[in-house]
Amino acid sequence: MNLKVLFGVAAGGLALGLVSAFVSTQQPSAQTPVFSPAPNPYANGIYANGIIESRQSQGTNVTIFPEVTGPVTRVLVKEGDVVKAGTPLLAIDDSVQRQTTAQQQSQLDVVTAQIANARASLKSASDTLAKLQKTYAEFPGAVSREQLDTQRNAVAVAATNMRVFEQQHDEQTRAIAASQALLGKYTIRAPSDGIVLSIKAAIGSYVSPQGAYDAYTQGYAPIIVMGSAAGGLQVRVYVDEILINRIPQPSKIRARMFIRGTNISVPLVFDHMQPYVTPKIELSDQRLEQVDVRVLPLIFHFDQKALNVYPGQLVDVYVGSSGN
Repeated sequence: MNLKVLFGVAAGGLALGLVSAFVSTQQPSAQTPVFSPAPNPYANGIYANGIIESRQSQGTNVTIFPEVTGPVTRVLVKEGDVVKAGTPLLAIDDSVQRQTTAQQQSQLDVVTAQIANARASLKSASDTLAKLQKTYAEFPGAVSREQLDTQRNAVAVAATNMRVFEQQHDEQTRAIAASQALLGKYTIRAPSDGIVLSIKAAIGSYVSPQGAYDAYTQGYAPIIVMGSAAGGLQVRVYVDEILINRIPQPSKIRARMFIRGTNISVPLVFDHMQPYVTPKIELSDQRLEQVDVRVLPLIFHFDQKALNVYPGQLVDVYVGSSGN
């Protein structure tokens, strides 16, 4: 091979290697973030995850489960509706229970008629006995003692029959009351004043005391979730167990909430602490976790004016002290 060609190829390979090395050492410039990461506004603030909820005087959102099973026949409200306590929300097919109640009512009507017949029989037997006793008193020979005893037995039998029918009437009345109470459970009503946040059941879907099957999560969920009637939102903040010792005294707690994906932040007002450390499953909706991370819930509220947030939304929160 010609030496000039050989040196040329070698020189080209060296140049290519140098260029490749130069290119590979260049670091691409980072893109400008769309929004700034949530900064810690406190000198010794601690970070925590939070979830927005409808503001409640106690507990969390109201979850509604049916007490009976069956397909949904009517959905009587829409998500976002404000309802009063007792307002019908949803109807479950009650055809079988309604037929059962009607049959029990028919049986009650039969027993009522039997009571009327028994009462008439008792009166007839009692009147006959009274006549025989009067005749026996005035004309002892006209009526035998056997006739009197037979008629007394007839009166006793008629009285017993009437008591039996009256007892059956009372039992049937109680059964109908229980059946009607059960029939009423096929209409789901609002347990309190509030706003309908979520409806999981559609017309034709099957519901049970476990709730309604959610095709997305492949699990059972409440058929209806309601928020507070008073309005307003709160934030349930979960402080990691390793940071619990850094939580300030309740009178000194200050906090700021940062809306993810934006540069918006708002101050929070401390309401109360749920003094029970729990597994951190509320934010992930996982009933089981590989790592047992536990958190302490703190509840805050905030001014919602001109703030576009909704229950169930995750937020970043920094908790600090009024002294820092």
